[in-house]
Amino acid sequence: MPSSPLVLVSKSTVFPDRKSNLGELKLSVSDLPMLSCHYIQKGCLFTLPPVPIDSLVSLLKQSLSKTLSFFSPLAGRLHTDQNGYIYVSCNDAGVEFHHSKCATRFVRDVIGPIHVPELVKEFFCFDKTVSYQGHYKPIMAVQVTELADGFFIGCSVNHAVVDGTSFWNFFNTFAEICRKISTANDDRSVEKIARQPDFSRDSALISSAILRVPEGGPRVTFNENEPLRERIFSFSREAILELKAKVNNTKEDLLVNGNFNAVEILGKQSNDKYHNDNGKNLTGIFEKWLFKTTAISDSVEISSFQSLCALLWRAVTRARKLPYSKTTTFRMAVNCRHRLNPKLDPLYFGNAIQSIPTYATAGEVTSRGLRWCAEQLNESVKAHDDETVRRFIGNWEKDPRCFPLGNFDGASMTMGSSPRFPMYDNDFGWGRPLAVRSGGANKFDGKISAFPGREGNGSVDLEVVLAPETMAGIESDHEFMQFVTN
Repeated sequence: MPSSPLVLVSKSTVFPDRKSNLGELKLSVSDLPMLSCHYIQKGCLFTLPPVPIDSLVSLLKQSLSKTLSFFSPLAGRLHTDQNGYIYVSCNDAGVEFHHSKCATRFVRDVIGPIHVPELVKEFFCFDKTVSYQGHYKPIMAVQVTELADGFFIGCSVNHAVVDGTSFWNFFNTFAEICRKISTANDDRSVEKIARQPDFSRDSALISSAILRVPEGGPRVTFNENEPLRERIFSFSREAILELKAKVNNTKEDLLVNGNFNAVEILGKQSNDKYHNDNGKNLTGIFEKWLFKTTAISDSVEISSFQSLCALLWRAVTRARKLPYSKTTTFRMAVNCRHRLNPKLDPLYFGNAIQSIPTYATAGEVTSRGLRWCAEQLNESVKAHDDETVRRFIGNWEKDPRCFPLGNFDGASMTMGSSPRFPMYDNDFGWGRPLAVRSGGANKFDGKISAFPGREGNGSVDLEVVLAPETMAGIESDHEFMQFVTN
């Protein structure tokens, strides 16, 4: 193995600049399943600011200390009481802060290669750390890595304590406070923040159910060492709008562009619960299918993101060369804050996510078209209302368990993160990030993360992690690549 180009310059502990008065926060039914997941690892790449690196590191530590006073759970530790309930103890134990140097690498070495380089994984602390270890490890660690012409700020945060919404609220606040301090040159100017987190623990997510943890703590449920390829596929606003128009113009797509292959679909009807005519003639099947599809087109608008997910679902399924009858699964992590009744605060701190599965056979995904695939995703998301959220909670309470993250049957995909997260709203005082990247945490064949594009205005980046042969397959897939900007 080649030696790492990174050198650890310093390692320290940063404490909140004010003592916490929160006490203990009980982990919810959305937090507890994440105890078997790796820490979240996300961060931003910047050009070098016009200040010495030592001054930059000192400013970031000062700003982090101030930020932790508003997010004191991140400076705490996990605690299990005698009854088996698990809490975040807001005890001001502090977070780790690493300063590393990589003098032989440049910004172009991070964002230039087609596939995300292994170097990026070294921009984060706590690699492969499981969230349960927050009982005796810091809940968060920040690493600042200086490059020859830039620097990277990477955060590793316990996934049983935060989800993406909570993570980016912290990161945005960290940047906001740093910018204010650098401008005023006085941290006393930071008495309040724009987006105060909500630490309430009085919703349906708080349960009396107890998660029984195996001795030694839970482990991740996927192979951490499988060979993978990772690439950022960028989709411009124009490409996204074109894709959405294509998906939402089903009648024209069918009748003008000729994407309806009746012979292929009807020939496989024995495997298709929607097209099995039980002895009726093929003309009747065609008319019934066309009527249903055009009726849907007139009444349901598919979102840009669901269109994009459908595009990827089809490309990956084709590349995997799965049997026609093999069931595929597309999972999407959804925010439950606004789905519960009464709603949670938009800045509720903790996990408030559930995983929605959509199932279809490989034959259905590859032969029935983009619109059909997108419609299945649309129906799954639309159906996930207050009643469904509470049903998920009830099912978990009957069988408390950690979340089985991974691709167990070779036919699954998991979409995480969100293009709505404000990942580029992070001006620490020297401009917006050049790029957003993640570490090696929670990555397996079929793990996808959605980021906003840097240019905004509806552009999207998909961080796609696949087996090498599957990645090669989607990179040569015309339907998919025609919408990719880079």
